[in-house]
Amino acid sequence: MASKTTVSAQAPTFAARLSEAVRGAFGTYALVVIAFLIVQGLIATGSITSALQGQLVPICVYICAAVSLNLVVGISGELSLGHAGFMSVGAFTGVVMASLLADVIPNDALRLLVSVATGGCFGALAGFLVGVPVMRLSGDYLAIVTLAFGEIIKNIVNNLYVGRDAAGLHMSLSSVADLGMNHGVVIINGPQGAVGIDKLSTFAAGFVLILVTLFVVLNLVRSRSGRAIMAVRDNRIAAESVGINITKYRLMAFVVAAALAGMAGTLYAMNFSSVVAGRFDYNTSILILVYVVLGGIGNVRGSIIAAAILTILPEFLRFMADYRMLIYAVVLICVMVLPNIPAVQRVMEAVKRKVPWLSDKDAIEDPDMVTTGGDSRG
Repeated sequence: MASKTTVSAQAPTFAARLSEAVRGAFGTYALVVIAFLIVQGLIATGSITSALQGQLVPICVYICAAVSLNLVVGISGELSLGHAGFMSVGAFTGVVMASLLADVIPNDALRLLVSVATGGCFGALAGFLVGVPVMRLSGDYLAIVTLAFGEIIKNIVNNLYVGRDAAGLHMSLSSVADLGMNHGVVIINGPQGAVGIDKLSTFAAGFVLILVTLFVVLNLVRSRSGRAIMAVRDNRIAAESVGINITKYRLMAFVVAAALAGMAGTLYAMNFSSVVAGRFDYNTSILILVYVVLGGIGNVRGSIIAAAILTILPEFLRFMADYRMLIYAVVLICVMVLPNIPAVQRVMEAVKRKVPWLSDKDAIEDPDMVTTGGDSRG
């Protein structure tokens, strides 16, 4: 009898927490939609320069990359330094698919959709192949392996030649001449990267990809699997003791993040007429990690805001020429230091109480909820 009383007493608490999380997710979607509508209005009135318009797709890409990396770093609690490697896999496989479909699917939007989906599938495959052995590691070892993966992918692409002709797809690791094509088209030209890309990416497509990324991440976090992932993050030994398959759920988060990164990579590549493997190097992985850290580890909404502001900030400072990167660095330092000052913390808490949607409630962080969704055993 006492047991039933305890369960009924806890039920309202769970419902309240779940309701709060749902409201937080709605606030995140609303933030993205409102920002999109505002930008579209500014474009329609000619208030945004062509240079800033050129940054809209990269902003969407980095938002997707940051949110997906937050799934690994914030929700799963692992350190990955090779996220740009999965973007690279998605970018170049997506470009190849778009080229193959050029004569089959005349509609640009549909061809972009298929290409992005292809990039996501290959990103997930790469995540699975890397994750199976890597997810048995943790800490510095995981960071080192993912870092190595990103560099390996870059070197492979720099030595890869891909082309197509009437006979189909041709690949070589030596030179274009070895492709053996008959009046074909070169798609990937070694160190020159992907060339002759059809620029299919649009700001609207980037907006849709952000919504897809948020839908996947936020729903995964609030699912039974998401609670199992957070249980492993919070206390690996305790999670294992109740039968949670640690490797399975860590791998799940890793593969989903890799798939989303692959989709973002495809969108990024198809925003330019050519793209080289160097665009997805170690520095890019660190940059995405900076967005996650500055936005708040585990804070989805913070990742969105940090990625958007820090991507576009250098463009706003371009008029300052030699000093713009210095100011950019100072802004980064201030963002890291100021939140730790007690006076600033009090002001931020007061603002959050006045404006509730500024508080990030995207993720269910309370460990009491870990086992509420039923059995999470593998």
